[in-house]
Amino acid sequence: MADEPGLLDPTAQTYRYYRHAVENHWDPHDIDLEADADAVADLDDATFTNLRGSLAAFGAGEESVTEDLAPLAVVLDDISDELFVTTQLYEESKHADFFDRYWRTVVTPEEERRGMTPTSPTDDRWFSAAYVELFDRMADAMNQLLVEDTPETRANAYCHYHLTIEGILAQTGYYGLTNAYGGTNDLAVDLPELPGLVAGLTRIRGDEGRHVGFGMHQLKESVEAGEVDPEFIRDTVDDLLPLVQESVTPDAGSGGAVADDPLGLVEYAVDKHTQRMQQITNASADIPDVDTLTALE
Repeated sequence: MADEPGLLDPTAQTYRYYRHAVENHWDPHDIDLEADADAVADLDDATFTNLRGSLAAFGAGEESVTEDLAPLAVVLDDISDELFVTTQLYEESKHADFFDRYWRTVVTPEEERRGMTPTSPTDDRWFSAAYVELFDRMADAMNQLLVEDTPETRANAYCHYHLTIEGILAQTGYYGLTNAYGGTNDLAVDLPELPGLVAGLTRIRGDEGRHVGFGMHQLKESVEAGEVDPEFIRDTVDDLLPLVQESVTPDAGSGGAVADDPLGLVEYAVDKHTQRMQQITNASADIPDVDTLTALE
């Protein structure tokens, strides 16, 4: 069937990612945030500020990836890839919407209750220099596709966007916030459960599993076809990893779940990097399924 003109190939991996997106639709406005609005009152000021920093970093990141994905959509020429990226653009928009709604519904009212001047999640105070540089580099990598579309520029874009920003940085953030506010943490501080936040992160993680899987699939195909040297992928992500590590350090300016790093976020980010590299560059390794890619082990 796939060889007939005008027909889609339902066996293509990227088509399956597209169908997975269609079958797992969700609405960020359906998530109940009422319990979170009450629970944040139990946070001390320092922890509340760390939470705000983490939420701002997530929200800004989702806005950035929404804006910066368009060049990839322009250059793709395989219909299954194009179908998938249309769902990713839509999902990144939903993620940005969720974090914006959370700020308006939970954070701003709590700031006002505490007598604080309401802040914006886009204030520069929330973002470290490393975080800003990481996203600036991603934007440059994506925009380069419009200047020169080659296997190497595509691999560079996937390394920055899907592999590093989504597959390592965001995954580390999900791990930190979900473990801190999911009611099962082993931290020295007693944190309230934020069920609306955890529910939103869980749905977002499900989407990001497809996104990360898509990028890893594209990179692995390029390596196996001899279009891209595995060392190029390793070198590109190795160059970005220090920025990721600095971005998830709680005192770097972008905040964290708690004041120190009892969850070992930096170590977690390094572990994710090691896993992704092995799965892409080892010919005998498979790309994990969506749920495995975003499991918070």
